[in-house]
Amino acid sequence: MRDIYNRRNSIQWIQQEDIEYPEKLRPYKGMPKTLYVLGGLPDPSRPSVAVVGARRSTSYGDNIARQFSAELAANGIQIISGLAWGIDTAAHTGALEGGGETYAVMGCGVDVCYPAGNRKLYDWILQEKRGGIISEQEPGRPPLAGFFPARNRIISGLADLVLVVEAREKSGSLITADQALEQGKDVYVVPGRITDELSRGCLNLLKQGAGLADSPETLLEALHMTKNGRCKNRKNGKVLLAKDENIVYSWIRLQPVSLDELVKKTGFPTTKVLQTLVLLQLGGHIREIRKNEYVRTDSRIIDGEVFSNRGVTGKGEDN
Repeated sequence: MRDIYNRRNSIQWIQQEDIEYPEKLRPYKGMPKTLYVLGGLPDPSRPSVAVVGARRSTSYGDNIARQFSAELAANGIQIISGLAWGIDTAAHTGALEGGGETYAVMGCGVDVCYPAGNRKLYDWILQEKRGGIISEQEPGRPPLAGFFPARNRIISGLADLVLVVEAREKSGSLITADQALEQGKDVYVVPGRITDELSRGCLNLLKQGAGLADSPETLLEALHMTKNGRCKNRKNGKVLLAKDENIVYSWIRLQPVSLDELVKKTGFPTTKVLQTLVLLQLGGHIREIRKNEYVRTDSRIIDGEVFSNRGVTGKGEDN
């Protein structure tokens, strides 16, 4: 990681080979080789939700985005958006009002506040140290139309789930949703009236199988989180997981297992296994002891030997 200083802020310059580069972006092709950051990056150990939607939103859409983001942030979920007018602005504002963190992915340099009218929100994020400003564009670079569709892949890549609130039939929000689906992420949609132009994009996503977001609790449930910010996936001592998570988890023992072994055993693509491993780590079920080697959390490693709560299992044994 390298530091570039301007007159006001320290801009972090993070390259793919740096340890600080977001792990959630690494599995995907075409991600930026360099990220510029003011403030911080999302905590990889906590869930993140991208909230996107129309720039010319309605008061209904703004209120919903603000309410959902505030509720999610209050329960430990990080909110990611693009600092644009409309739904983005409402999402960032709600996250801050909910006492959480929010991250704005820009289509310009991180030291350029765009739109300029969102300067108060931009400063609120940085001055209160409640998130960060992120971009693949060099500092000082002005916003250009082509930068905005490109930045959407970063928004979806940093998120565990994407929420769309109001979108026209053709809109940038649908690009983010498409990117999320290609990355294997869940997409949820807030319903609107079928006669509204701003509902058409959302209705099309619902037809394609997107989830219906009728409350913040629906999203917490999708992330396996409770309203107190804790993981909601144990009952009577047994781990309760979604189907794909359960398949990957079943192949992880007290002995370390590599990413390559998990891909071979599950038959899943590498990207899908990586995404599932992130969810299992977020849920506290597994941990990465070395690069791309995983064990269940009810084990501990001492001098290369694996110990469980029941004692040593030894080297090379399958528990």
